[in-house]
Amino acid sequence: MPFAALTYDVKSGHEKEIMEVFRSFRRVRSPVVADAAGRPEATILSTAVFIRDATLVRVIEYEGDLDAVARFMADQPGVREFEERIAPYLSRPRDTGTTEGFVATFRRSLLTPVVQFSVRDRQ
Repeated sequence: MPFAALTYDVKSGHEKEIMEVFRSFRRVRSPVVADAAGRPEATILSTAVFIRDATLVRVIEYEGDLDAVARFMADQPGVREFEERIAPYLSRPRDTGTTEGFVATFRRSLLTPVVQFSVRDRQ
């Protein structure tokens, strides 16, 4: 299963406030990402968030199409609420008010994968 890592440009010194925003995040209604016809395009398997000073990284483990995951996340009420709540702690604003802006921000925030290992690869 691939991983995607996204960065957030946050203001240093607000780690506790940022942690609270993430802790109160409303999860997506389903981990299954479907297209307009209801066919599965991807599945979000897990997420994790890490912070130190002005460095914040969200890691997503998924199966399927990562662009579909980004489009799906853009339309989730909890994600929209999260984006509003995190905005005061960002050192660089994120254009996430529209699906197109969210997807573009998602892509810009992606870290380049160097290597991914899993015990599943040994089977």
